[in-house]
Amino acid sequence: MTTPRVEPPRPHHAVHYVNRVGWLRAAVLGANDGIVSTASLMTGIAASGATGESILLSGIAALVAGAMSMAAGEYVSVSAQSDTERADLAKEKKALATQPHAEWEELRDIYVERGLDRDLAGQVATQLMATDPLGAHARDELGISDLSTPRPVQAGLASAASFACGAAPPVVAAAIAPSLAGISVVPVSLLCLLLLGYVGARLGGARPGRSMLRTFFWGALAMVVTAAAGHLFGAAI
Repeated sequence: MTTPRVEPPRPHHAVHYVNRVGWLRAAVLGANDGIVSTASLMTGIAASGATGESILLSGIAALVAGAMSMAAGEYVSVSAQSDTERADLAKEKKALATQPHAEWEELRDIYVERGLDRDLAGQVATQLMATDPLGAHARDELGISDLSTPRPVQAGLASAASFACGAAPPVVAAAIAPSLAGISVVPVSLLCLLLLGYVGARLGGARPGRSMLRTFFWGALAMVVTAAAGHLFGAAI
């Protein structure tokens, strides 16, 4: 009788999605903003009684203006974050040069708060400060790491691209049939919002249902409110 072969345990590799948070947030925000703002504007223009050509023109203008606004806004905000981080790192570098023992105690206390005993925390702080003191303090005291390093140009271009991708479907729907622009923009945009909710949830490792419902609800609400405003003011004018 032969002994059954026992397979060695396979190494456990957990799949984590936290490293996607930065770019995923920016991509979903840009695409969602592109769909909602462009489709809402076009819906509002349509509700005012404008022609299909005017609806299409408003969509094109919204796409271009929104993409440029997203690029500029993201560039400015990320640049401000980068300036703040550089200023904090400069302060930390000066403190390490003038008060190295106080900085060592600060790093040790951080590790104690995280669960290490005082002696081990001191050893860890000593070893880290011997190799890369500024990197250790940046990571563990300030929360600055290579993963979160701000890149203004990259962030601006990514935001503009994601906004344009989101704004494109309602504009294309109006361009295919300008005479039906007031009717086709809404279902196309809502379908894209559902798809965006699904893709965003899958990339983030979450369940799609709640994400799809969330993007659909708020997008539909924005279109309804804008359409009401367009109808109200269009009738008044």
